[in-house]
Amino acid sequence: MIRVYDCDHRHDLPFADVKRLVGGKAANLAVMAVDLGLPVPPAFTITTAACNEYLASGWPDDLDAELREHMARIERLVGRRFGGPGDPLLVSVRSGAPVSMPGMMDTILNLGLTPETTAGLAAASGSEAFAANCRKRFVAMFRDIVGTDAVPDDPWVQLRAAIEAVFRSWNSDRARTYRAREGIADDLGTAVTVQAMVFGNRSVDSGTGVLFTRNPATGEPALYGDVMFNAQGEDVVAGTHRTEPIAILDERMPAVGQELHDYAARLERHHRDLCDIEFTIEHGRLWMLQCRVGKRSPQAALRIAVDMAEDATFPLTRAEAVRRVAGFLANPPMISVERDREAPVLATGLPASPGIACGEIATTPDGAVAVAEAGRPVILVRAETSPDDVHGMARSVGILTSCGGLASHAAVVARGWGIPAVVGAAAVHVAGDVVTIGDRTFRAGDTIAIDGGTGEVFAGTIAGARVAVPEAATLRAWAAELGIPIGDADSVGPAAVGPGAAPDAAAPSGAAAAATADDVLRALVVKGYATPDAVARALLSTPAEMAAVLDRLVADGLAELAAGSFRLTADGKVVGRERIALDADRWGVANATAALDAFLALDARMKGTVTAWQMRDVDGTQTFNDHADAAYDARVLGDLAALHADASTWLRPLVAGLPRLAAYLERLERAAAAAGTGDGRFVASPRVDSYHGVWFELHEDLILLAGRSRADEVAAGRA
Repeated sequence: MIRVYDCDHRHDLPFADVKRLVGGKAANLAVMAVDLGLPVPPAFTITTAACNEYLASGWPDDLDAELREHMARIERLVGRRFGGPGDPLLVSVRSGAPVSMPGMMDTILNLGLTPETTAGLAAASGSEAFAANCRKRFVAMFRDIVGTDAVPDDPWVQLRAAIEAVFRSWNSDRARTYRAREGIADDLGTAVTVQAMVFGNRSVDSGTGVLFTRNPATGEPALYGDVMFNAQGEDVVAGTHRTEPIAILDERMPAVGQELHDYAARLERHHRDLCDIEFTIEHGRLWMLQCRVGKRSPQAALRIAVDMAEDATFPLTRAEAVRRVAGFLANPPMISVERDREAPVLATGLPASPGIACGEIATTPDGAVAVAEAGRPVILVRAETSPDDVHGMARSVGILTSCGGLASHAAVVARGWGIPAVVGAAAVHVAGDVVTIGDRTFRAGDTIAIDGGTGEVFAGTIAGARVAVPEAATLRAWAAELGIPIGDADSVGPAAVGPGAAPDAAAPSGAAAAATADDVLRALVVKGYATPDAVARALLSTPAEMAAVLDRLVADGLAELAAGSFRLTADGKVVGRERIALDADRWGVANATAALDAFLALDARMKGTVTAWQMRDVDGTQTFNDHADAAYDARVLGDLAALHADASTWLRPLVAGLPRLAAYLERLERAAAAAGTGDGRFVASPRVDSYHGVWFELHEDLILLAGRSRADEVAAGRA
């Protein structure tokens, strides 16, 4: 079994298979180095299979020999020796999952520095300060990531410890939370890329940066990103240092700037999409360190699709452009056109992710989750965010940071999830639960607003009119001309999805992502028939995971495939109902009956709300609601929001007695939020995980838990 590959190895495999083997980072390094001939520091990669092998049974016996063989090749290519006392070879050790998980796993830079090699680096570079800075950075990262106070003096011991730490970071809390939020499978594993260091902190004509080939917030066709001179890469993405706009390169290093423009254009055409690029400049020489298809806001996704398809020189057809964003076209992203311009601006930062958001301040991710769980909109306010904050970011309607640039963690994650964000607002200061903005003091729970399109911050709420982005009309016309259906959430590219983009594609929550066969049996008892996608939505899991469970149930004779959906066999129904009966015994039939009785008053309101949404009284006659009367629809949606507030108050305490009810609560919250933002499908449409659909399933589940049948309930006038 080969566990290590050089990054310029020519794999005789489709690109998707290469990514599964060596991760997206290494696969894209190979594209740059081999296919496009761009300057890439030599590197090798330990495979995802080796990661899974390590996590299952420990360090493979023969992995050390492979590492030494491939390190020797890098030594020959760069003319320096790993651990050598003269001009030592230093390496970075970086994670690289098959699916992009920006910032979620660990990286160590400058590995190979010991007291002896630090002295050698100082002598070779002519700068003791530079060598000391590299050593300080390495020691801090090694201690933090490996979890030890003692840094070994043997570079090979350092390397193994770093690789093991990156492997382990695949199962870190933040990585698991991100995978659950994005629907990424837990069994992929991460590759580890070991690459010769190039130094952006070596001199004033050195630097490092991150850029997007187009603006990922708006789609504007211009390079967009940050650069820092005399710095290393982690300084840019950490959000803790002041960066400069990428355009400064054209002034300070015009030759490097021109190279970067050229490489960006070549990479964009190769990938046929927006690219996210990391680079380092060492003594005026440009090195390319990473490239991947970049995350972008829904607004940017539409503009980029149109601009690329309308460019006769760009290799993207109109049909491909439409299919790439079809999931956004039924309910396209909105932009503000008439925001209240009289509202006083408290502070201005960088417009990192467009949209207006109003909500309560939370200064910790856990605080943001608590406010969201209570059904209230929340804006997470931090000095800067880190991967440990993703669970709170995912539940926030907006993000505000005092530090960081347009490529900081907060900016990248917010754009990828379609969350309005303002970053680098220097007038914002966070101290515990107190937030000072200019000369105003706020506390957690106070309401503020942000405009992620202008970078402005306001006290209280602000109002404004919103219209669909103009590119939506162009793409709709193309779709009609080409006969391509729109509104298919599964057709949205992975780089463009966000919490507001396709709520019907319900990303799983960290608490409920590992659904079991028993969970699927219960879901099929309640649903009757269901596709893997529908089961995944019900259990907050992923279609791929649920398809695997359903296939096992079919093999066990408990489920069968009929008319494109799965249903339980006679034996499966018996087993599924037994599982629900066991739940009732554990919870208590009396508790289940009381819950059902309390549900009925709410159910009457639900029926009235759905009827009002679907039908209207016009001159004394009931007619179908064509949704032309915005004021009428707003009143109905207000009734739904009020119902949801009461339903949440009733349901939340029940979760303590029967934890699996939490899935219904989360699904109802998602549907209510989607409906509240104007997506009427989420009131009652059977095509999505609508409020009415989830409500109906909850009712059915409660009936079964109480030992009753729906037929009995109908006969008694209770259903």
